[in-house]
Amino acid sequence: MTSPTAWQKSSFSGPEDNQNCVHVRRIASGEIELVESEIPGTIVATSRANFAAFLLGVKAGEFDHLIENPSQG
Repeated sequence: MTSPTAWQKSSFSGPEDNQNCVHVRRIASGEIELVESEIPGTIVATSRANFAAFLLGVKAGEFDHLIENPSQG
């Protein structure tokens, strides 16, 4: 078993008191949990492998179109 970790958010989310962000943590089973601070009752769990693949996609820019120029859809 893996030791669970505390919820963590990106430093890009702003100051510590800014809770409008996505939080992540590793739980005892080794899975990764994600929660949106605006909907704290909904927690999504995924495997470490799936989360790692997602992070690689983020780092490679695969999701940049989702946040670029919202007026263009």
